[in-house]
Amino acid sequence: MRYKASDSLLDLQYFGEFGGINPSISDSSTYTFLSAKTMFDTFEGNTEGCYLYSRHSSPSNLYLGEALAALEGTESANVYASGMGAITSVILQMCDAGDHIVSSRTIYGGTYAFMKNFLKKFSIKTSFVDTTKIEAVESAITSNTKMIYCEGVSNPLLEIADIKALSRLAKKHNIPLVVDNTFSPLSIAPAKLGADVVIHSLTKFINGTSDCVAGAVCGTTEFCLSLKDVNNGAGMLLGSTLDSIRAASILKNMRTLHIRMKKHSENAQYLAQNFEKDGLRVVYPGIPSHPGHTIMKNQMTSEYGYGGIMTIDVGSLKNANDLMELMQKKNLGYLAVSLGFYKTLFSAPGTSTSSEIPLEEQQQMGLTDGLIRFSIGLDNDIHRTYKTMKECMLQLGILEDLKAMI
Repeated sequence: MRYKASDSLLDLQYFGEFGGINPSISDSSTYTFLSAKTMFDTFEGNTEGCYLYSRHSSPSNLYLGEALAALEGTESANVYASGMGAITSVILQMCDAGDHIVSSRTIYGGTYAFMKNFLKKFSIKTSFVDTTKIEAVESAITSNTKMIYCEGVSNPLLEIADIKALSRLAKKHNIPLVVDNTFSPLSIAPAKLGADVVIHSLTKFINGTSDCVAGAVCGTTEFCLSLKDVNNGAGMLLGSTLDSIRAASILKNMRTLHIRMKKHSENAQYLAQNFEKDGLRVVYPGIPSHPGHTIMKNQMTSEYGYGGIMTIDVGSLKNANDLMELMQKKNLGYLAVSLGFYKTLFSAPGTSTSSEIPLEEQQQMGLTDGLIRFSIGLDNDIHRTYKTMKECMLQLGILEDLKAMI
């Protein structure tokens, strides 16, 4: 039987302390022991099912971790206070001074800044390459390379990683493949395609309500335990563990993830197809004009669609800003960063979430001034949304300007 993440996730059941249908929240920073010996063994990592301090773990975090492992089909998962907390813990756990990383050139701006700027403190170098070209990835690998890093669907250009091909390359060179799957939960299952570690910003689609910041690392039990080791675990020692109350809230929201992802994808597909027909420069993995359309189609779980993110290039930063401000006034969504909310969110990534990337590098990778990234919401009447968005573009003369340029 084919692995189905939504079934594995929904099959998980926990009883609360008093029989509640939601698990009880472990609202405690520290835990008592019946014997001093058990406390010592727990610090040494020799006990199972014992908790000592919530920076290490908590029952609420364990429940959420189990749900995320079920989602990604991995042995285990840890949860963190942010997506960057998860990313930085993985990188610092895998890499030592003098090591090297091969990373996608188009990644979240915070990840780029950490790899390019912060890791210099530890003499860890990163080569940023076009990971859609496997030969470019292999050419960048050196004897010191300790990781290949990419995003399943990249931020913000929506490039599609061929995870199977990258996994074969990683195994050939005995290097772990780390995939940030924030943009494509359920649609892509990186671990099933050969990734060694899967990272999420839970802040986005998985939580879905834009009311918290959190992250996750999904992988083998051995690796997840190493991150929590009291002596040299990056997750433990950097102090980025998620708060228990937030973990419980995210776990409840995860129960509707499969429904939400289908609607996000359905709405984004409709808008992308129609705006492309109107002559706009649309990038969305679900339309055949996307360079990675076939790869995405071959590695995705089709019932969840191609995801809820699309971009439209409206020609200039002024056009982008004018359009976003007008769309917000028309109640089409919010001029805001992040994604996965029930309302559509839009931003110009070159001046926001990717602003850490130098302008000349943005231009080299195709990140233009007029690019708007849309996280499409859960609108019930998506045709009405399309008409109103188009009216905004017509009001500003954007459609005519773009047609004249083609």
